[in-house]
Amino acid sequence: MLERHARLIEAMAQYDRGNVARVQHFVKVHGFAAAIGTLEGLDGEAQFILETAAILHDIGIRRSVEKYGSYTWKSQEAEGPDAAEALMRGLGGYTEEQVRRVRALIAHHHTYDNVDGLDHQILLEADLLVNLFESRNREKYEALVRRGLFRTAAGLKFLHAMFEDA
Repeated sequence: MLERHARLIEAMAQYDRGNVARVQHFVKVHGFAAAIGTLEGLDGEAQFILETAAILHDIGIRRSVEKYGSYTWKSQEAEGPDAAEALMRGLGGYTEEQVRRVRALIAHHHTYDNVDGLDHQILLEADLLVNLFESRNREKYEALVRRGLFRTAAGLKFLHAMFEDA
C-alpha cells in the first residue's frame, strides 16, 4: 500500500472516529477497488485516483446527518465532494486534476447511469460488493446481476465468488 493512502485511511478513521461500521466499510471498499483496478489494468495515476476516491467515497454521510438529520445516497453524493476536497487539501500533495477527479467520483458513486470511465465503474462495483455483504440481501444480488451493473471481469468474478453457492 502506498504511504499516501495509508495516511488518508488514518485521516478518514479520525474523521469517522467512533463509527466502526463506517471505517470498516471504506477500508473494504478500498480493498476491492484496489484489487479490481489492478486486475483490470488501470494505469498508475488512474489507480491512485480510484483508491483515493474509494477511501473517501462516503465522507458525505457525516455532513448529511448533521445537515438533514439522516442521509440518503443522493445527499452523500451532494455533501461528499467538498468534505473530500477539504481533507485532501489538509493533507496536501494532491494535484488539481486528482482533486477534481476524486470530487467527480464521490459525486457519482451511487449513480449507475452514464458511468464516466473505468475508475467510476470500478468504484461502483467495489461499493456494491461491500454493500451487498453488509446488507446480506440475496435478492439485491440477483437484481444487480439482472440489471448488469457489474461490467468488469474482475468485479464479476468477486461478485460470483462471494454470492454464488459453491
